[in-house]
Amino acid sequence: MVLNKKTQTPSLTPAVTSENIPSPETFKDGLPLPKIIAFDLDYTLWPFWVDTHVTPPLKPKDNNTKSVDRWGETFTFYPDVPSILLSAKSTTPPLTLATASRTSAPDTAISLLKQLHLPSASSIGASSKATSKRAYDIFDYLQIFPGDKKAHFARIQKQSGVAYDEMLFFDDERRNRNVEALGVVFWEVPSGLTRAEVDRGIREWRKRKGREES
Repeated sequence: MVLNKKTQTPSLTPAVTSENIPSPETFKDGLPLPKIIAFDLDYTLWPFWVDTHVTPPLKPKDNNTKSVDRWGETFTFYPDVPSILLSAKSTTPPLTLATASRTSAPDTAISLLKQLHLPSASSIGASSKATSKRAYDIFDYLQIFPGDKKAHFARIQKQSGVAYDEMLFFDDERRNRNVEALGVVFWEVPSGLTRAEVDRGIREWRKRKGREES
C-alpha cells in the first residue's frame, strides 16, 4: 500500500542487499562528472519527511538497513539509493558527495544517516554478513538546517573550494531550483532518486557545461 506523500509515511520497498549492486551508467562511461554531487534528503534519498513522519528515539533494524522510531514505524532509503551512494565512492577517483537539506529536525536526520548502513563496496557479491558502512560516512559535506538552499551551497563551496558550476544537485522540490542562480545545476526528482534519474541529471550537467565528450 502506498500512502499520500503529503500526509502519511509511505510503505517501503526492501533495501538493496550487498549482492550485485549496479551503478548509474554515467559513473562508468568515461565522460566528465561533476566534482560534487549533492542530494536533498526528504523525498529524494528517502520517502518521508524527517520532521513530520519520524519520532525519536530511533533503533536500527534488519542489520542496520532500516530504522524504527518510537511508534514502531520503519524507515529506510528509496530502493536505488544504497547502490548509487556506494558506486559513487567506487569510481576512480571517488566522487565527492554532499547533502543539502532544509529539514527542521537535523538531529533526527543525522541519526538516521548514522543508523542506516550500506554494504561496503568490497562486499559486493559477498555474504549478507559482510562489513557495512554508515550512510553518514559516505558524505564528504553535510549541510542540514532550515533555510534557503543557496545558504547550504554557499557553505559547501566555502568548505570545498569547488566552483558552483562543478556541482550537481538532486532535489524533489522545484522551488530549490533557485540554487542555479549560483551556477549549480539542479535536477528535479519528483518521485525520489533512481539510477535513471542520476544518469539524466549528469547528462544535463554535461550538456550545459559542454562536456558531452571526453
